[in-house]
Amino acid sequence: MVDRDDLRRWCAVPADRLAEHPEARLRLRICPDSAAMGRLMARELVEAIQAGPLRAVVPCGPAAWYAPFAELVNAERVSLAGLEVFHMDECLDWQARPVPLRHPYSFRGFMQREFYDPIAPELAAPESQRHWPAPGNLARITEELLARPADLVYGGWGQDGHVAYNQARRNPFSPQTVEELRTSTARVQENNVDTIVALAQRTFGGAYQFVPPMSVTLGMREILAARRIRLFSDTGAWKQTALRVALFADPTAEYPLTLLQEHPDVLLTATVDTARHPVAEHPEWDLS
Repeated sequence: MVDRDDLRRWCAVPADRLAEHPEARLRLRICPDSAAMGRLMARELVEAIQAGPLRAVVPCGPAAWYAPFAELVNAERVSLAGLEVFHMDECLDWQARPVPLRHPYSFRGFMQREFYDPIAPELAAPESQRHWPAPGNLARITEELLARPADLVYGGWGQDGHVAYNQARRNPFSPQTVEELRTSTARVQENNVDTIVALAQRTFGGAYQFVPPMSVTLGMREILAARRIRLFSDTGAWKQTALRVALFADPTAEYPLTLLQEHPDVLLTATVDTARHPVAEHPEWDLS
């Protein structure tokens, strides 16, 4: 467990000192806002595609980069023929079935509408190079990503520091060690209560009843095998503490993001609002 005194100390670091802090264990850059981050994500992915064939693990979110990406691809006539996409995760209903494509938390439906459909057909990534995780194909996806790791992982992080849907396991009967998390592979799982509450607040006005209770995700083993990892967040308060823990804590299963410290080429990008923390802005608070 993360120590409360350590957590208070990490959260008290001013945002403008995070990126160059001598104790930081991961590289960090800070963008002014969501729009700037979206443009940065779009440009960097286009440049990675232009550099040659690219196997990429791609997230459903942050959302700010999809429109700039499509604009760049279409305006600069960037062919996606060499892009092979492994999607990170997907939401499932209580019987572990994919939710309908029009559901707000159908990642496949969202990515089809926002990532694939806006691209000119003659430039699009072939459908045979789009890999969607589902309960029936996980062994194949794991085998492909371990035999020939991804060149790039693009993504975000969750309120508990989850990467893809590698959440902090909270089941009291089967606690998870760091080694078990590190070697975890693609799987079906129950979603944590805090994940459900976060998604309910973001989309459904707190109506947790509409949030899919299960998900399928790539494991940390597939993520950590990639050559480069680039994670981004523009979500503000939900992600502020996880960012501080990722930068300063020892690797811990309580915050899966901390395991990225073991990877040789990781860069986190946060908006100013995500890099801020209320504890840093209220030194008068007594949190003892």
